[in-house]
Amino acid sequence: MRQLLLGSTSRSRQMLLKEALIPFEVIGHSADEEKVDRALPFKELLKEIARYKMEHVTLLDGKEGDVVFVLTADSMGHDKDGVVHGKPKDREDALRKIKTLSEKSTTATAFCLDRKIFKEGRWHVDKRIERCVEAYYKFNIPAHWVDRYLEHSWALIASGAIAVELYGTQFLEWVEGSCSTIVGLPMFEVREALEEVGFFS
Repeated sequence: MRQLLLGSTSRSRQMLLKEALIPFEVIGHSADEEKVDRALPFKELLKEIARYKMEHVTLLDGKEGDVVFVLTADSMGHDKDGVVHGKPKDREDALRKIKTLSEKSTTATAFCLDRKIFKEGRWHVDKRIERCVEAYYKFNIPAHWVDRYLEHSWALIASGAIAVELYGTQFLEWVEGSCSTIVGLPMFEVREALEEVGFFS
């Protein structure tokens, strides 16, 4: 089977791919997400960030005709007032986000998947699939549990400080839509996209 090149250091995304038995290698990217226009509509913003990361991944040169499969992604949440929340800057910011997102909230993950071919000395995009998937949830952490949650979960590196995987699972009251989208990759759509570009062939 081929190996997917993952342009993300997210532990959550790596965990999802491992659980799905999709072989992958983590590669770097030099994208500065702050350069993306934050005034874009929510889902378009996420797709643009995933696309921007793809344009800045670090790929080694190949041989003429080589094929690689590259995946980038981005996740964010927004609260009932439409305010967008990324990763917390620090513990205090995480506490604010948790309080704000304790009611019904929305998370979306966008991904960009490229099949690239090495021709004439550089990588060319042979096929690209972009998707953005939303999910709705209620993450209910009683106040006396917040410190333990911050200590034992991945909250400080998670969008909106909401880490529904591992330790955080016990505070996920309900979900409408794809749970893996909240974790960091909509795996049903990722698998479909990988099939479409011939990754499993």
